[in-house]
Amino acid sequence: MELASAIASDLSGICEDVFSIQIVPPGWIHFELTHSTLATWLQSLVVESLGRAGEQGSRGAEETIDAQSPMPNSLFAVEYAHARCCSLVLLAHREGLIKLKEPVPNTSPAFWDVISPNPLPWLNCDGTLQLNHPDERRLIGELIQVVDTIECPDVSGSVKWEKVALNLSQAFEKFWSNCRIWGEVKITSPELAQARLGLLMATQSVLKFVLEENLGVFAPLEL
Repeated sequence: MELASAIASDLSGICEDVFSIQIVPPGWIHFELTHSTLATWLQSLVVESLGRAGEQGSRGAEETIDAQSPMPNSLFAVEYAHARCCSLVLLAHREGLIKLKEPVPNTSPAFWDVISPNPLPWLNCDGTLQLNHPDERRLIGELIQVVDTIECPDVSGSVKWEKVALNLSQAFEKFWSNCRIWGEVKITSPELAQARLGLLMATQSVLKFVLEENLGVFAPLEL
């Protein structure tokens, strides 16, 4: 415990804005991302391209994707989740809940050009994350796992990307079924609705990358 406390003390001085650190007997050091760090990370998924121009993709950057090629039946749910994310974000733009610079891209966007609100209201007035529903947290957890896998070339080559994509699409479906954006939420808690839209945009960005870069399947704007 004494050694763990000394290590934690040094780490706190370096990254206290990124992690909260707790010492647990017999000497474990537990790290938890701060809410502000998690909000910044989610915002980056919305407004920045994931990966480095497809360098992480297992298919290789030189491979082209045929938008007309038949889609594997096993990936229909993933394609549907991606298209659903896109249609919901565009609906939110049309209804004025958010404002996009280019709301109707020719192909599914790698990231969204959000004019307002910018940044999205991920945090409450007390600085805590607005997304506290269990299915919101489950979806965020899946996003973290997928992005970690994408950014870790030592393990990404042995990953079953189809299973990764299906798990993420299932987490999205649970989120969409149980976390409302329109109706009463839009009227009474517009910032919560906008944060949930941000989670949709982040999910779309990651789904697109996995589909196109790791599975070689076109990610459509609509089905």
